[in-house]
Order: sequence, then C-alpha cells, then structure tokens
Amino acid sequence: MPKTIIFSTTYFPLVGGAEVAMKEVTDRLTGRELHLVCAKIQPGLKRTEKIGNITVHRCGFGKPLDKYLLPVLGVMRAMSIARAKDVDCIWSLMASYGGFTALVYTWVRPKTKLLLTLQEGDPLEHYAKRAGRLQFLHEKIFKRADAVQAISNFLAEWATKMGFKSKPEVVPNGVDIAKFTKRITPERRSEMRRGFGFGDEDVVLVTASRLSLKNGIDDLIRSLSHLPPKFKALIAGDGEDRDKLRVLAEQKGLIERVVFLGSRSHDELPAILQSADIFVRASLSEGLGNSFLEAMAAGLPIIGTLVGGIPDFLNDGETGVFCKPRDPESIAAAAKRIQEESGLREKLVRQGEALVKEKYGWEEIAEKISAILRSISRTTN
Repeated sequence: MPKTIIFSTTYFPLVGGAEVAMKEVTDRLTGRELHLVCAKIQPGLKRTEKIGNITVHRCGFGKPLDKYLLPVLGVMRAMSIARAKDVDCIWSLMASYGGFTALVYTWVRPKTKLLLTLQEGDPLEHYAKRAGRLQFLHEKIFKRADAVQAISNFLAEWATKMGFKSKPEVVPNGVDIAKFTKRITPERRSEMRRGFGFGDEDVVLVTASRLSLKNGIDDLIRSLSHLPPKFKALIAGDGEDRDKLRVLAEQKGLIERVVFLGSRSHDELPAILQSADIFVRASLSEGLGNSFLEAMAAGLPIIGTLVGGIPDFLNDGETGVFCKPRDPESIAAAAKRIQEESGLREKLVRQGEALVKEKYGWEEIAEKISAILRSISRTTN
C-alpha cells in the first residue's frame, strides 16, 4: 500500500479550516497509508494517535515553541516512520511551518515527490512579513513542489508568483452537503430566533467566523447604523477581537441589535444559519471562504467582498451580492437590495444551493486530490 507522510503545523484538536478540510479529504482516501507529522504545541496531547484514516505523530514539548522546532524534530520523526523507498510521496498542508518541514525532508531525501496544498486565508503580505529574511526559503517550498493544489484561483496565482514552475491544480474545499441542506422546521426556526432575542419580523444578518480584523465583523456591526431597527446581527465565533467588538456595539448604541453567540460547534452551525435571513462576511482577505459555501448550502443569500477566492463562487446578482471592503454603508445597501429587489432572494438561494451541490461535495473533491497524489506517485516508479 502506498505510504504518504503529511506535514502540517498543527492537527486535531487544534484546528482551523485547513485541518478540517484535510480530515474531510483523508477520511475519503482509500488504498493509501497516511501519516501526519505536526507540532504538539499544547500539553496533554498524545504523542501518536489514530484520527480518522491518519496516524498523527506530534513533535515537541507541548509549547508554542514546537512549531519552530518542527523542521528538525518533524523530519527526524518522519524518517523514523518509514524508509525513503517506502514513502510514496509527501504532502504539505500549507506553505507554513509544515511546509518548511517538508522542504527540509526533501533535502535529506531528494528523490521524494512533494504535493503542496494551499489553504492560506490571511493577506499574502502577512506571509512575506512573517518569513522576513527567510523569504527565499519560503519561495523554495513552491519551487521544490512537484504539484500544487490550491483551493482558489487567487492562491493558484500566488503559487505561480512564488516560483512554482508548473500549472497549479485548483481544487476547492467542500461542504458536508447532507448536513447543511437538511432543513429545520419553521417552528424550530421561530423558537431559535426567540431564544436569540429576535422576532419573526426581524431581518437577521448572520456571520460565522473567527473574530478578527480580516473578517470585517466590525463593518457588519457598523452597517446596522445604516439600516432600519428591524435589522439585527447574529455573530457566531470567537477570537482576539471579541472584546473590541462588544465595545464597538455599545459605543454605537447597537448592543441591543447584536447577539454574540461565542464559539459554537460545527454540528450546531446549520441550524444557526437557517435561523437567520442573510449571511454576511465582509472579508479583507480570503483564501476561499468555506463559511460562504456552508451558508449557501443552508439556503441563505450571501453578501461578500471581491477579494481572494470569493469571486470563484460569488457572482453578483446570481449566487450572492458583493459589498465593498471597509464600507459599512455598502453592506447595508447589499442587505436592502436582497430584501427589496423582487425575486432576488429566491434566485440567490436557488442558484447558490445548486452551485454548492454541483461543485463543492467532499466526495468529488477527495477524488480529485487522490488523482493528484497518484499522478506524482507514478512519476516516482
């Protein structure tokens, strides 16, 4: 059975969208022995354990420092897992600490084939700033890769700019379609809205994301100042800007119209989305934007910015409505347009859900990534 070693900065239970996507894909890969090497970072986690189809190997001392040690400790662990001739290929989840580790591994075992998956969601200039004087090494990750799978055209273009010499494969993240398209009853919807403090007559703008500057939550809150009182905001998620956003809502006199749900499990999300009326995420940067796809599957019209990978699925007036970054009035105008333009809401819901079902199912996505792995493996033999 082919043996693949995956390098990632972290893995479950320390997850973001990239790690969730990796699990969704690898749970559907068959005929391949999968090992994932990552930094431990948090105390109390097992050194080795099986999660889904992956055997996870954690390196380090359970401290944040572990990610900086990963290029050394991770390579040593990977070499102990399998001999060079037994490794079909390696796979880097993002061009970050795991990417540097994969690069070092190829220095030790230069015949190794490398797949690089790009899931980055922060502004690209942040990665250059973080790399600093090691920018040349960051670029070497791209130049060394035998294949690049990017979740959006935006990230595929970045791979080319960073020195990848072939054509990147654009394979997006997906959605658990069965989970998000299962509808709650009207009675359950009304009950949830009352629990959040909303009435059936209110127009609820919902967002689900990390509470950070890049996701434009502050602009969503400010947009309420440009909307009638019946418009409310439901914010699911947690993050470094939580307290700042609460203060903002209070200062603007909007705290009675904003509900902060805090962190909620992924299983709760479909019902939370369906209890609302419009999904909004005024992103300043976005690798793809899985939250949009989940909202579309849940039957919501979406509002988003023309940045990053969002234009891959958001066609203004067809599958969603665009707003401008850092422009609360633009968000308000988009929300009014959805509510007031005849037939628009129904069109956006219908075409958005159809698009997700057609292009963003995990089964099809996993098969495409499996084909990429097979293609670089064949060149080894």
